[in-house]
Amino acid sequence: MIDPFGRSISYLRVSVTDRCDFRCVYCMAEDMTFLPKADVLSLEELDRLCSAFVRMGVRKLRLTGGEPLVRRGIMTLIDSLGRHLKTGALDELTLTTNGSQLEKYADGLAAAGVKRINVSLDTLDSDKFTELTRWGKLDKVMAGLQAAKAAGLQVKINAVALRGVNDMEFNDLIAWCGDEGFDLVFIEVMPMGEIGEEARIDQYMPLSMARAQIQRKWTLDETDYKTGGPARYYTVAETGRRLGFITPLTHNFCESCNRVRLTCTGTLYMCLGQNDAADLRAPLRLSESDAPLEDAIREAIARKPKGHDFIIDRRQAPAAVPRHMSVTGG
Repeated sequence: MIDPFGRSISYLRVSVTDRCDFRCVYCMAEDMTFLPKADVLSLEELDRLCSAFVRMGVRKLRLTGGEPLVRRGIMTLIDSLGRHLKTGALDELTLTTNGSQLEKYADGLAAAGVKRINVSLDTLDSDKFTELTRWGKLDKVMAGLQAAKAAGLQVKINAVALRGVNDMEFNDLIAWCGDEGFDLVFIEVMPMGEIGEEARIDQYMPLSMARAQIQRKWTLDETDYKTGGPARYYTVAETGRRLGFITPLTHNFCESCNRVRLTCTGTLYMCLGQNDAADLRAPLRLSESDAPLEDAIREAIARKPKGHDFIIDRRQAPAAVPRHMSVTGG
């Protein structure tokens, strides 16, 4: 699948649910209204959709949410999608999680062929963690991370850089990841969903500022390492671990975008930061044949935009994209 700008689309991110057992302050409102269960694709339909994308050239599949591991029966889908790894049609099956359910599912993920996972973790302070996630417990996530290590999963920690909240912990996070054998990626807060825009503006920290702060303590060596995502990576000389930066605002990564995102309702977003979308649920249910579905996917890819329109500015009060991150799938 080639988009209008010559980019090969080989990476699909799938939100298997918009529900989550956390309410992170930069991601969700505390009183979220979730989709009616009747609107959500069945696990069998998600399997069929993902398999169509794999057949059409997707080589990397990431399951997201919400929190993917709170979806009832999720291991049935993960086990089924693992067949594409065995045939060689898929290079990688992975997921992004908040870690709350890892203690229960880590062994099953490894058995299904998952090699590495991303875990969202913004602070090592237990009280601050509960404040940021509203409902989360840090000790439960830490137990999950140890279960992931024991299962042989490679772990990458994703931390959203929040001015005045966790910017004083960057060095601690780098040192801890070095001790644990985890890679670490810092992410700029993104203007998605209504959470109170003044709060979001106050949270926003350009990663150029964060990197300058980090380099006062750590030696960052250039590397050409890539995972298929938008992070730019360095090696921390003192720990030997990789440190990445995802900068959708200060330096967008659109020129090399190879990704599209599928929601749990069958809506395909060709860009995280644009509202244009394609309905794949209708052609999926139209026929037992996948021909209408494949036609709809090709038409959608032909509309993929050159880049996003993210901006955080006090003069632009509404979120750049009104849907919450949990809807699109991270």
